[in-house]
Amino acid sequence: MLSKLSNILIDINTVLLPRVCFGCNVHLNRGEYLICTVCRNDLPLTDYSFNEENAVDRTFYGRINIKKAGSFLFFTENGLVKSLIHHLKYKNQEEIGVFLGDWYGQILKEDIGLEKIDYVIPVPLHPKKLRKRGYNQVAKFGRRLAHHLGAEYLENVLVKTANTKTQTKKGRIGRWSGETKLYKLTDTVLLRNKNVLLVDDVITTGATMEICGKTLKQVDGLTLYVASMAIVPLTKK
Repeated sequence: MLSKLSNILIDINTVLLPRVCFGCNVHLNRGEYLICTVCRNDLPLTDYSFNEENAVDRTFYGRINIKKAGSFLFFTENGLVKSLIHHLKYKNQEEIGVFLGDWYGQILKEDIGLEKIDYVIPVPLHPKKLRKRGYNQVAKFGRRLAHHLGAEYLENVLVKTANTKTQTKKGRIGRWSGETKLYKLTDTVLLRNKNVLLVDDVITTGATMEICGKTLKQVDGLTLYVASMAIVPLTKK
């Protein structure tokens, strides 16, 4: 009886406030969530496994000592993934982080190349930006990954100290000169000899992950993995 009543209320709510797909704007049917079945099937999964070398690993070669890297989706300039992440970051659609975190979390849980993760840590926002946006767009994604991996989600152990944009357009020397001032750890003892998964929304050049990762790697015995919602495909020169 309660189940039938719940379905009736959902149907009434859908009529009054029709839910539409973030990808193609068609009305969603019962059982569809955030995106329609067609768009879900069209999402460009990377299939990058933690069990073998992939393009995300190669992004960080010679830059930071990580154990393994992965990413869930390919990010293209005019694609569905860009639309999803735009709504997540700027349109208060935090449930997109839950949706992607649950999907990717189930995949990672079955990945034999990923060791037991102790902590999932998000790339942090500066407090000023966090107050303005109201949330870290990576938070719910990270929480759902932690849930599926049986790990603890740590939100305030890695903090951003300078309110700067990602320094992807500066030369390498320019980035290095300021990197130690951008992030700091509030508790290093907690992270000693632990397996940590650092997560972000989109990997473009890898600059942000690199700086955050180097900060984390100051901790004795810490093994670092990185993952993201999406990665910009490498273009051949």
